[in-house]
Amino acid sequence: MFQTFRNAWKIPELKNRLLFTLAILVVYRLGCAIPVPFVSGSALTQMFANGDMLSYLNMMSGGALARCTLFALGVTPYINASIIVQLLTVAIPALENMAKEADGQQKLQQINRYAGAVVALIMSIGYYFVIRNMGALKYVSGGAGIFAAIVIIATFVAGAQLITWCGEQIDDKGIGNGVSLIIFASIVSNWSSLYTSVKGLLTQAASGKPQYYFFLPLLIVLALVAVVFVVVMTNAERRITIQYAKRVVGRKQMGGQNSYLPLKLNMSGVMPIIFASALVSIPGTIGSFLQIDQQAHPVWYAFFHTFNYTSWLYVVIYLLLILAFNYFYVAIQYNPVEIANNLRRNNGSIPGFRPGKPTSDFITRTLNKITLIGAIFLAAVAVLPIILGNLTGMSIQLGGTSLLIVVGVALDTTRSLDSFMTMRNHKGFLG
Repeated sequence: MFQTFRNAWKIPELKNRLLFTLAILVVYRLGCAIPVPFVSGSALTQMFANGDMLSYLNMMSGGALARCTLFALGVTPYINASIIVQLLTVAIPALENMAKEADGQQKLQQINRYAGAVVALIMSIGYYFVIRNMGALKYVSGGAGIFAAIVIIATFVAGAQLITWCGEQIDDKGIGNGVSLIIFASIVSNWSSLYTSVKGLLTQAASGKPQYYFFLPLLIVLALVAVVFVVVMTNAERRITIQYAKRVVGRKQMGGQNSYLPLKLNMSGVMPIIFASALVSIPGTIGSFLQIDQQAHPVWYAFFHTFNYTSWLYVVIYLLLILAFNYFYVAIQYNPVEIANNLRRNNGSIPGFRPGKPTSDFITRTLNKITLIGAIFLAAVAVLPIILGNLTGMSIQLGGTSLLIVVGVALDTTRSLDSFMTMRNHKGFLG
């Protein structure tokens, strides 16, 4: 491993990419420490201790939301916008045709930016009213309230757009997926709360609840099992044997060798987890922004409270969305008909299946099976901590999602590094 890092630093291009990625992440963490004007972050501490969906947004922003800093919204607006645009791409033929054009992805990326700005504006307005209702505004009186509102909302929107641009720069000039790495940095930086959680378990155990002495090692074992599951899912693949027919070109005989088509068990990485958690949190986030009183509006309070991450409805919807997004991403990345046509053009075939439709049908069935298995494993690791937290009363509901994202992004980034090393005939991280 140390030799691999030494080889990586010897490659100027890879070294520059690593340094650039690190520099962007440092800028992001600095932005998470710059406070927004006219807001007292200490006044919001109690609000984020209630365990509602704002706690989830705070986790995704690395604690910046609770402190009301420049990057308080993080990449959540961009993620929500990406979900909307990708779903519209499937539903609207014009967008689907645009995606197939040579520069279609760049146009869709531009639409994502504009949509992300709109979502950021909506979230910023909602968060401003939360701040105002909590009495967290300072140095504001009389006509200065409108000016303060404009400054706060504009700062939140500008911060969200800036961090989205930083993620795109990592995609272009750095290593790994920019948005995923920013979320990774947010979660890792917020894991100081792990000490608080462990201390809380020990405190409850010492106060006459000895079962918590058993829960703590159980959580450690479950975390290790979850890491192993994610690593196995990420590296596991189904290899379909491909045979190439022999052909004579001039005086040379070409082909005749066997190869294989690798189909990853978890082809979409952690994106289904990120997208599912972002989408299922929208109703609860709206409820948190509105700050609905239980006595005044019991129906609306009950409705939004059912979408809290500790509710069973949240578990069911979260599970279904992970499955749906897993299939959605596989459908976007793999076209069995196109794969079958490419094999036929290159005189390749799958043993036991005729070229054309029989081959595409076999690839489709295989993809459906491995996608289902991968999605079930992914959903189980994400949902089990929520179920365990609800049954034991421990606040570990977000632990499974955090762990999946951190391990998944680390593996994806390692794979990107490995591809750079392999292109230069070095032994890679995963080799």
